[in-house]
Amino acid sequence: MRSLSLDEPELTLADLMRRRPETLPVFIARGMLCVGCYIGPFHTIRDACIEYAIDRETLVAELRTAIRLGVGPAGQAGVAQQP
Repeated sequence: MRSLSLDEPELTLADLMRRRPETLPVFIARGMLCVGCYIGPFHTIRDACIEYAIDRETLVAELRTAIRLGVGPAGQAGVAQQP
């Protein structure tokens, strides 16, 4: 399996959240309805940033921090999965 790159333009939100569940709290904390959204298999990070008027670099930095810290959906540290 290829490693996950947040800079990959075709990376869908559904794939990101499936492969890196520790990113879920980032979307939830921002009030983004991306988690479980039926558009997730089609929307990219760029699409979500446009939809929610969020700076892409800021969101990507938050996602990278969540991945680096390995904080999972329930807020527990150390649940990061291998890409």
